[in-house]
Amino acid sequence: MKKRLLILFIFTAYFSTSQNTIGTISVTPDVYEGYTLFSTHQKAFLISNCGEVVNSWNSSYLPGNSVYLLPNGNLLRTGRFVQGTNPVTLPGNGGIIELFDWDGNLIWSYIDSSDASRQHHDVFPMPNGNILILSATVMTQAEAIQAGRDSGLLDDGELYNERIYEVEPVGIGGPSSGYSANVVWEWNVKDHLIQGLDNTKDNFGVVADNPGKVDVNFLNGWPAENNWLHINAIQYDAEFDQIVISTRRLSEIWVIDHNTTTSEAAGPAGDILYRWGNPQAYDQGTAGDRKLFGQHTPYYIPTGLPNQRKIMLFNNGLDRTPLYSEVLMIDPPVDNLGNYTYTAGTAYGPNDAFFRYPETAPTSDSEFYSAIVSSGRQLPNGNILICEGREGFFFEIDSSNNIVWEYASPVSNGDGTVYDQGDPIPPTNFAFRATKYSTSYSAFDGRDLSPGPPIENNPDITACQAALDSDTFEFVDFSVYPNPTQDYLNINSTNTIDKIEIYNITGSKILEPTSESSINLSSLDKGVYFVKVYSQGKSISKKILKN
Repeated sequence: MKKRLLILFIFTAYFSTSQNTIGTISVTPDVYEGYTLFSTHQKAFLISNCGEVVNSWNSSYLPGNSVYLLPNGNLLRTGRFVQGTNPVTLPGNGGIIELFDWDGNLIWSYIDSSDASRQHHDVFPMPNGNILILSATVMTQAEAIQAGRDSGLLDDGELYNERIYEVEPVGIGGPSSGYSANVVWEWNVKDHLIQGLDNTKDNFGVVADNPGKVDVNFLNGWPAENNWLHINAIQYDAEFDQIVISTRRLSEIWVIDHNTTTSEAAGPAGDILYRWGNPQAYDQGTAGDRKLFGQHTPYYIPTGLPNQRKIMLFNNGLDRTPLYSEVLMIDPPVDNLGNYTYTAGTAYGPNDAFFRYPETAPTSDSEFYSAIVSSGRQLPNGNILICEGREGFFFEIDSSNNIVWEYASPVSNGDGTVYDQGDPIPPTNFAFRATKYSTSYSAFDGRDLSPGPPIENNPDITACQAALDSDTFEFVDFSVYPNPTQDYLNINSTNTIDKIEIYNITGSKILEPTSESSINLSSLDKGVYFVKVYSQGKSISKKILKN
């Protein structure tokens, strides 16, 4: 079990028991009330905060990888599908998009899996009922060289173009023979390339003078493979009518305009509007200016939520020293119409993230590290749901970065084995993303949301249910400062303080100060600690950092 989980086992404010190693591991009353959706093996699950199954959907395919619960209660899911020889192979392979109704009936499907094209990683449900699809298509060696690719950078003898296209589903609810789709819009990265290598080839120009285009010869340290971009996310923003894209191998996020025709999208109107994370990619920085490392799931936080109109993403930390992941928010230089500010000859702003979790970088490799997949999602109450996808581990933090919920998927993504409570986290655990929906989400209108048993075998959620049903106790005007601190820690509350305890990161009590207001921590080593304050038979815990 992760050491970080043990931190929370010492606090009575949390439900936690040494028995619970999978499913819901800890929870506090500060968790956001809602239902969490994730996909693993051949199923998608919607669970309560105690891990009870509210609904589930079965597919014949492994994840391909994204899944969405639509406002009408239907489930949109991608699956791993191979048709014919299909030489288009890259991590995150999909190939089929499926639509299920609330009761689990397949009501539409669409295949993008051929010798020349394959859906992968992500799709996105549009507000008008259409679906955006991310697909890799093949550029032959001759096409790649004509586009300006260095012939010495074609180890696979071909190059993958990344295509985003929008389809209008046809035949929803009908028999499988009637399922189809009309393509109504598309964008291709091959239409937006730049190269400074050969003036006899297409796309020749000065990379630094064309930040709206993609340098076809920039590899960011990766091998010269066909999968040179590895786009792993497309997230549509309805307020700007734009698409936020994540390219893992370039360690950049891009924003493109969706408010174009297909022909316009192939021209200058389809160039990148905004990019962030690695200014080396457009010759406006060095390795020291790089901010992102194999990131996933960037998206605009919708208006009405905390941190609205910021871009949130999961920065995986791939190939960074030390190895650690983080959730970031950036405040892009954009007006309320979706127009971005850019100064020629510079990198796109901002210079740094608006928010990050964890707040400070570790000095050594961290246990919060997922080299692949993963996501962060802003919740309406100010909490953030984080999916550490490599281990199928989800946790929620409050606005003070305190962990208020932890859940480990009990299902092996590889073979579908469901583990027993008390077992370790499955060794082949995996979850692309996790999304939490409010109990008031329209998909739940008129539905029977009576929860069933948790997913894991031999579950025990008695303590979880008690924790969420118990009356909460509020400390009035409670504060702990300064935090971080070097010497003294001050505690302020209008409640009468009965006792104070200090715990280290392993959960051992190391101090029980007698002072109620100022605590001398000068004897402690640098690191993370927890202060637990008691009043009227209740307690509250806060994380502190000793510098």
